[in-house]
Amino acid sequence: MSVRALVVDPSASAAVRLTEVSDPVPGLGQVLVDVSHASLNYGDLNDARSGRVPVGSVLGSDAAGVVIQAAADGTGPAMGTQVVALTAGAFAERVAIDAGALAEVPKGLDLAKAVALPVAGVAALRSLRAAGLGPDKRVLVTGASGGVGRFAVQLAARAGAHVIASVGSAARGDGLAEIGADEVLIGLEGLQRPVDVVIDSVGGPQLVAAWNLLAPGGSVQSVGWTSGESAVFPPYATVGPAKSLTSFVIEGDVGADLAILAELAAEGALTVEIGWQGSWDRFDEAAEALRGRRISGKAVLEVASGELHTLVPAPVPAPQD
Repeated sequence: MSVRALVVDPSASAAVRLTEVSDPVPGLGQVLVDVSHASLNYGDLNDARSGRVPVGSVLGSDAAGVVIQAAADGTGPAMGTQVVALTAGAFAERVAIDAGALAEVPKGLDLAKAVALPVAGVAALRSLRAAGLGPDKRVLVTGASGGVGRFAVQLAARAGAHVIASVGSAARGDGLAEIGADEVLIGLEGLQRPVDVVIDSVGGPQLVAAWNLLAPGGSVQSVGWTSGESAVFPPYATVGPAKSLTSFVIEGDVGADLAILAELAAEGALTVEIGWQGSWDRFDEAAEALRGRRISGKAVLEVASGELHTLVPAPVPAPQD
């Protein structure tokens, strides 16, 4: 059998094409998920062109859908459970996913919103945690209108921080004050006082400027580089009172953090902004809008083919001698 999927193809306009691939076969600790929604991240577009994901491989990291085959070893959710996951090769109709890479979607949370949480939400949550977020900290979030940025603004505000949201234009700052930003700035214009935490997804000269604004003992978490520009630090910029610039990547099981984010979203305590939603047949359109920074929040792809897949009982492990 085969399933449709979005795979890396450098000859395609967005370096991605919709085609058929082999039906996944889940391993012992994996569940088989019938995917209905996927979320497109800026990093996915870079992965498609950078060579990090081999040609012909399925792209994507964020998926949501229904478990149609439980894990053979008894771990993970049961058949029929709605789940959200962070997994490689997410842009396919069916995906085999490690039990530790997913979380159950709470009742009342739409899958289109749940699927916006994995990469962006987990990156925001973990980078703030790594930076030492706490009450009364001054937190600068660059690229605040994007997926990671919007979640970081909200999570920092919930922790009692003073949140400064940096955006590229006045229009992209719309709604940020309502979700927790104490200040909304165009770039870093007007920011004079030092900050304790920087969650940076822009890179380039803005990263250098943010470093110069960092208070002693502070932390910059580099979670993205949407500017595509070089960051040039002048001589002695890194000499002085101790502070840190830390590279960031999501590692290890994310199920527990995904569950936290999903519960917050279901309760209405975490707002999920969807700036673009449509069929994955329109991938090129979504990619162009994301690259052109015309999307606030997340871009969500509708993957469901309309075919109703049959739930498959998990195989019973053979008895051990």
